Amino acid sequence: MRTGRKKKLHFSKIYSFKCGKGGFEDDHSQIGGPGFSRVVYCNEPDGLEASFRQYATNYVRSTKYTAATFLPKSLFEQFRRVANFYFLVTGILSFTSLAPYSAVSAIIPLIIVIGATMIKEGIEDWQRKQQDIEMNSRKVKVHEGNGVFKQTEWKNLKVGDIVKVEKDEFFPADLVLLSSSYEDAVCYVETMNLDGETNLKLKQALEVTSTLNDEQDLGDFRAVVKCEDPNANLYSFVGTMQFEEQQFPLSPQQLLLRDSKLRNTDYIYGAVIFTGHDTKVIQNSTDPPSKRSKIEKKMDKVIYFLFGVLFLMAFIGSVYFGVVTRDDIEGGHRRCYLIPISLYVSIEIVKVLQSIFINQDVLMYYEETDKPAHARTSNLNEELGQVDTILSDKTGTLTCNSMEFIKCSIAGTAYGYGFTEVERSLAKRTGSPLIVKGKDIVEHPVDSPKKSFVKGFNFDDERIVNGNWVNEQHSDVVQKFFRLLAVCHTAIPDVDENTGKVLYEAESPDEAAFVIAARELGFEFFKRTQTSVSVKELNPVSGKRVERSYKLLNVLEFNSTRKRMSVIVRDEEGKLLLLCKGADSVMFERLAENGRDYEEETREHVNEYADAGLRTLILAYRELNEDEYEVFDKRFSEAKNSVSADREALIDDVTEEIEKDLILLGATAVEDKLQQGVPECIDKLAQAGIKIWVLTGDKMETAINIGYACSLLRQGMKQITITLDNQEIKALEKEGEKDAIAKASKQSVLQQITQGKALVAKSSSEAFALIIDGKSLAYALDDDVKNLFLELAIGCASVICCRSSPKQKALVTRLVKEGTKKTTLAIGDGANDVGMLQEADIGIGISGVEGMQAVMSSDIAIAQFRFLERLLLVHGHWCYRRISTMICYFFYKNVTFGFTVFLYEAYASFSGQPAYNDWFLSLYNVFFTSLPVIALGVFDQDVSARFCLKFPLLYQEGVQNVLFSWRRIIGWMLNGVCSAIIIFFLCIRALDPQAFNKDGKIADYQILGATMYTCVVWVVNCQMALAISYFTLIQHVFIWGGIALWYLFLLAYGAMPPSISTTAYRVFVESLAPTPSFYIVTIFVVISALVPYFVYNAIQMRFFPMYHGMIQWIRHEGRCEDPEYCNMVRQRSIRATTVGFTARSLARTNPLEDISQNPR
Repeated sequence: MRTGRKKKLHFSKIYSFKCGKGGFEDDHSQIGGPGFSRVVYCNEPDGLEASFRQYATNYVRSTKYTAATFLPKSLFEQFRRVANFYFLVTGILSFTSLAPYSAVSAIIPLIIVIGATMIKEGIEDWQRKQQDIEMNSRKVKVHEGNGVFKQTEWKNLKVGDIVKVEKDEFFPADLVLLSSSYEDAVCYVETMNLDGETNLKLKQALEVTSTLNDEQDLGDFRAVVKCEDPNANLYSFVGTMQFEEQQFPLSPQQLLLRDSKLRNTDYIYGAVIFTGHDTKVIQNSTDPPSKRSKIEKKMDKVIYFLFGVLFLMAFIGSVYFGVVTRDDIEGGHRRCYLIPISLYVSIEIVKVLQSIFINQDVLMYYEETDKPAHARTSNLNEELGQVDTILSDKTGTLTCNSMEFIKCSIAGTAYGYGFTEVERSLAKRTGSPLIVKGKDIVEHPVDSPKKSFVKGFNFDDERIVNGNWVNEQHSDVVQKFFRLLAVCHTAIPDVDENTGKVLYEAESPDEAAFVIAARELGFEFFKRTQTSVSVKELNPVSGKRVERSYKLLNVLEFNSTRKRMSVIVRDEEGKLLLLCKGADSVMFERLAENGRDYEEETREHVNEYADAGLRTLILAYRELNEDEYEVFDKRFSEAKNSVSADREALIDDVTEEIEKDLILLGATAVEDKLQQGVPECIDKLAQAGIKIWVLTGDKMETAINIGYACSLLRQGMKQITITLDNQEIKALEKEGEKDAIAKASKQSVLQQITQGKALVAKSSSEAFALIIDGKSLAYALDDDVKNLFLELAIGCASVICCRSSPKQKALVTRLVKEGTKKTTLAIGDGANDVGMLQEADIGIGISGVEGMQAVMSSDIAIAQFRFLERLLLVHGHWCYRRISTMICYFFYKNVTFGFTVFLYEAYASFSGQPAYNDWFLSLYNVFFTSLPVIALGVFDQDVSARFCLKFPLLYQEGVQNVLFSWRRIIGWMLNGVCSAIIIFFLCIRALDPQAFNKDGKIADYQILGATMYTCVVWVVNCQMALAISYFTLIQHVFIWGGIALWYLFLLAYGAMPPSISTTAYRVFVESLAPTPSFYIVTIFVVISALVPYFVYNAIQMRFFPMYHGMIQWIRHEGRCEDPEYCNMVRQRSIRATTVGFTARSLARTNPLEDISQNPR
């Protein structure tokens, strides 16, 4: 790109009415009032007046803690866990005479657990700190005085500084544009980090400052800006600039936002208006939240329940003790082992190991960018298995930020053998070959020679390429078609001086795709001046490439109301041509009677393209006569220069009259290129019963097209569109009464929501899609409307929110999270998604092309959207099941152990005589039963990864929380009580009062305690073996090794002197090992204690299997490859209102699945 002052092109004249220098429509009457009190002294950041105003520095912090707050906040986080607080209280009590245990044994484990967790939190926050340091240390040129600019770090900028930002640099703060390298002070800005849009925005400085082009010019520049106070609204800005004793109104057209990027412009000069946490992008962010999983929160309730059980046991024991032992001299102490501190340690270890497995999964590794999955926090692993709603960004998350020209229809003939992700997915799903124009793409993918890849172009048809279009029946129409693509646009060519290759900077990716397609097919747009467009094209007569120049007279730009764009040019023969491209909804009605020759065929092709998820535009033209154009040009100039409030309406009226009586040429079809595997991923997630919302900053048309492309929308699905783009609101906007506009807008949104709810309630079998724009969303999120909006959204199969600001994304996420009380997952890749990621229960960052802001604010980072399928359906399900089963088992084994202690104390009239040796009590949770639980939490699989993906409804076990319901938790506890009763009473009855060994010696309490303990260790470990679905060598070692370790410990500990081993002295060698009854009792008690669980499990598995049980039966009976049986099971996972290409396929083949008739 050439630099400096050589750029004389007046872009404001190309963008004929977008950047016209007419009136400003913002209301500036409030400047100086409440909410509009900011005063900025430009180029005098250290002046006397500026020093009185304490504005924020430009230092930005995204960390959860600071050095000062880490200790108190982190300790608060730890003691929010009920069990930790309980152990803190018992630790304090251990220093009193009331405690039956030593202070060291109570405090040391607590310090280790809390310390380890705090270190983990500190490391995670340190990573955020490093990201902050990198951002705050970026460099920018700032004016130091006398026209001298010097590099400084972003964090040093002050309000009022003048900065120079160069091409492809990010803006360091919110700036008012003063001038640029272009003569008329325009610049291109990419706002991808703010709103996710890839198209470039055009900004233009005030005319009075546009002459400040050189560094020296800024030496004496002084101005005062008065504007609105810091706020989160990205799309509004109200202010005035006082310069040379005159007031000039400022609008969003002059505001450059932090974190957006300067593109296609060599440099700009700007004045810093908002810094640091006052900038609009930071105002849209939220503080990093403290997230806890639902299982962890429920675990607190379980512990409260156990507190209740403990209190009841203590109360009953105390009353019983008081009555029965009222004549005894001394009382005893009771200890409790129902709530083990090792539970939290074990869960932390398991979660860290689970995170390592997620990070190491090669099937979630993206080779192209060398990025594996990265679980940035391990706190939320099990939440991945309970997601009810996914809220996704669009650009860069679902799509690749690129468009490809793939098909077209010209003169009623369809061209292009390319196929889309949607078509490929449908073919794969149905098992049929994908045939396009007689070519079997699936079975013969190399029918056509491999072309070199050109970004934005994926067109293949030998009838058109290499100049073969001259042989077509309607070659004249083909020529006009591609000539229109090469001329009707606002793209800027950039010729690479080394290769001679022409590159394009366009306002939108699809516009770039059109000019690239025209270039590749022989119509190369290579030069633009202020008044002309030059194209190299093939002369069909001579067969040679010739240069043709078109005089550019007017550009009638695209907007969401007009839905079309036109240029008026004069060709070299002197003909006046109006070239127009636009949406089918507005173009067909503008065709002339003699211009509809190919209308029927074109409509049919457009419907086919739309069904394949392609974005379509209709191309048409007409010749103008001189008189007609002269009248139009005069009226158009008047409207363009109007300063009235209805300026745009006047322009629309004028253009409406000229854009009529068109002659149809054909239609284009471009693919908004989805990331690889997105439709398949969405289909699987939909089959799993997960609802998917798309929250995007893009226009409604773009979002709807993507909805079709990834099968969130389909032909025949009823669309409920909530928008304020109606005549009543527009009329009020012209009058400018803000209160009246707000009241009417809210009423309109409320009415549309109510109508939508009635529509959904009327038909339970149809699939509905809700589409709402940003303006409407602002009112839908009001306190008195949001619940109605949520009810409507929940009743729809898919929801798309367009033109959403980052704050709105976060608010919608909060509404869904708090309104449904179910787990929400947000996924995005840009800085505009940070608030949404932090607000959701789980935030997934895509490590894509939009920088690292989303990743640094996320809980888990992945490289592609498609990895979400494996992350949720496989790892999510496994982690949920493992953690749930692990916690239930933990309570089981501690209830089993604790109740044997309680029963013995009750049997001994609470005399204080312990059932077990002190070291038996201390090491139960540490050595003999802890490792099998950790192995369960890390390795167990109820169903393999392949079956998790084959039968997605398995995921609903987590969403419905069936594995950690109160019924299941209490069931496991009752199992523990049952096991404890069986162990205690069988041991008591078997060992007392008859002889224990051949010498006639009866079993005393040491032998009884050791035998009971042996039975407990065997029972809880064998119970683990029964509960496990997937054995590994590690689990065998831990389960049977834990039992073996008990016998080894009994030998070693019993060999120690009696002063150390106390009641365990030689008890195994002398008393237990030589006695057959010890082994008989152990075997008999273990089998008896396990029978209840085994019987219950067998009956449930055989007659009332859960969904994972059904899949286990399929695997067990060898019916994995029986398509009919598998399909019968899988059908339970497809709901009538689901989305995805499976639902699209069913709607095609079975009309009963979708009552609304397909319009095709």
